[in-house]
Parts: sequence; C-alpha cells; structure tokens
Amino acid sequence: MNATPTHEIVVLGAGYTGMMATARLAHRTHRLPVHLTLVNPSERFTERLRSHQIAAGQQLADLRIPELLAGTGVDFHRARATAIDTAAHRVTLDDGAVLPYDTLVYALGSITDTARVPGAAEHAWTLNSPQLAHEFADRLAATGGAVTVVGAGLTGIEVATEIADSHPGVTVTMIGTGEPGAMMGAKARAHLTRALDRFGIARRVGVRVAKVLPEAVELDTGEVLHSDLTLWTAGVRVPELAAAAGIDTDDQGAVITDPTLRSVSHPDVYAVGDAAAVSQPWGRIHGTCQSGMPTGAYVADTIARRLRGKAVRPFRFGYIHQPVSLGRRDGVIQFTRGDDTPGPWYLTGRAAVLYKEFVSSSPWPSFRLSRRANMPVKFSAGARAAARATKAA
Repeated sequence: MNATPTHEIVVLGAGYTGMMATARLAHRTHRLPVHLTLVNPSERFTERLRSHQIAAGQQLADLRIPELLAGTGVDFHRARATAIDTAAHRVTLDDGAVLPYDTLVYALGSITDTARVPGAAEHAWTLNSPQLAHEFADRLAATGGAVTVVGAGLTGIEVATEIADSHPGVTVTMIGTGEPGAMMGAKARAHLTRALDRFGIARRVGVRVAKVLPEAVELDTGEVLHSDLTLWTAGVRVPELAAAAGIDTDDQGAVITDPTLRSVSHPDVYAVGDAAAVSQPWGRIHGTCQSGMPTGAYVADTIARRLRGKAVRPFRFGYIHQPVSLGRRDGVIQFTRGDDTPGPWYLTGRAAVLYKEFVSSSPWPSFRLSRRANMPVKFSAGARAAARATKAA
C-alpha cells in the first residue's frame, strides 16, 4: 500500500505573523503527513515593536529563530525568496534553492515607503531593518544636532520621544499631515502632547515633505528646514513578490484575501499580517502586531482543519488598544473599540510603561508556547464589539 504523500507547507517570512503561523502549524499538524519549511533571510528574530529603542542606541535581546524551532520538525532555511511560480508550485530563493509547496503562507510584512518623495530613498533613514536602525543610532551618537522625524503616527511618536529621552542635547522635530495621536481620545492625546512638550519636540502639522536633501527637508510650502539626520516613518509598501507572481494584490501590493485569508486568485496561497489585504465588516485591518499575530494563528488553525477535512469559519478580529511608549519612563495606552476608534479608557505614566513592556515582550513567549498548545491570540471580544458597532451604524 502506498504511503500518504507529504503535504509541503512553506512559510515566507519570520516576523511576528510568520513566526506565529509556523509555531502554531508545527503543533497543529505534527500528527499529519506534513513537512513545514520557514524561510527568512536572518536567523535572528526582529522585534519591530522595539525598533525605536535600537534607533536611540539601546541593545536588545538576541532571539534566535532556529533555537525556538528546535525539536518542532520545522526546517528553517536562511535565505530570501526571489520568485514564486504559482503554476509549478515552487519558490526560488537567493541561495539557488527551489522549494516546492502545496500550501504557501505569505508573511513578508511591509517596509517604510521612501519611493514617493524625491530624495527620501537617498538621504532619509528608515527602521526597515535592525542593521539600519543600528547604523542610524551610530550616526546619531556621532553627529547629534537636529533630527527630523517624518510621520506623526505611532512609530514616529515612539522614535521621536525615544531619541529625545536618550539624547537630551538633540533637537527633534516631527513633521506630519495630522496631529500626533490624532487617532486617540482627547485625554490620552492631551497626555501625549504634554510629553512631546516636556521633551521639547517641535511639531510641524498639516504639511508634507516635498523633497529630502542631504542636510535638510523641503516642505510642500517651500520652506526648507535644516536636518542633520532625517528619519522616515511615513507610509508603507509591501514586497512585490506576490504581484510579480500574478497573485491578485491591491495598489499597495498586499495580497487580496477571502474571508479565510486565502488569496482570491490562488487558493493554495494564504496571506497574513501587513502582506495581506484583510477586510472585516467594519473596514480593512491596518498592519500592526496586534492584528498580525491573530492572522498568523488563524491561518495555522485553518490550514490544519482543511487538511483534516473539517469546516472553517471566517476570520474575525477587533482591536483592543493603541499602546505607545514615550521614552523609557512614560507612555500612553488608549483602549479602543473593535474598529480601532478610541474608547473611554486609557493609561498613562508608569502603568502605561509596564503595560507597553508586557505587549512588546509577549510575542516570543507566545511563539514558544504555541509549539505545544493552542494559544488564545484572537481578540474575540474586540471582534464581537466591532460587529455590534457595524450593525448599529
């Protein structure tokens, strides 16, 4: 009698979503004829939630992916995917290897988009990799002077306050089209504003950067601001691998998914995290670790259920918070409704610092536990609240 053929699952990307999907898949499929391969260009896990700390010159823990996967049966392949052949069901890597797949999990995440503004790619720094963040920190320590943070979102806020806290002699300016913390409630936003004032962070609101120069930024008003170091945190883009393979993507390159996070054009491809265009009844999910890890867990469970011939339910998600660090000794946590609009509750000060540290440090233990148990990472209460709000609208 012929043995049951092995089902090949390849996961591209070992960020928060790829690691969650891999660890959970290893647990959910260990009794099935499945071979699981995780592809990532680095053995070290990147804590993107702490990129602002690296940029300010702090050292993070050395978390190694192969060590976490030891004993799970997962093959870790250190390489970068360069092409997907959807007809032949295989992925080509930059080391010359070609991996066949029956199921592909696309978890390549996103990076800061510097392509839309002249000079940004050449003269602005990003936090797109730990190496770039470390190099920025070295330049900051050596140069000091004036730092311009382009983008007033949560990443921009965290890196601006971290730099101002760690380097009090540096002048920090934030540039954004909206007020920092505009997504928060009035009280949480007021605390954030007081923190920015305390650090002496200047804000230019309601303007855009039209051009980045070697030691300056030019605004769309024509004004030119001196900048020894410019750090770009505005806008994101997804790797072009899926679009180049003929997989249906949106205008940002994210894979368009069905309610079970499969590609609408290629059902053997699942997309998670920032690389996926995921819609909910209340709107589209925006890329965060908070939403990304549940997509990774859901896809792992869904693949395992389908391999067993079981029915699956659509993915449902709702947000619960907007956690923001304000240097090492302050923070603000805005608790939200499921659709990410601000609720009445928030935390500040030491309580917010402890809460944010718990959030930032929780993924790695979650991956470790997911190898042996089904960790409850779906924010089902938030999803139910979001659904109620949608029906009431």
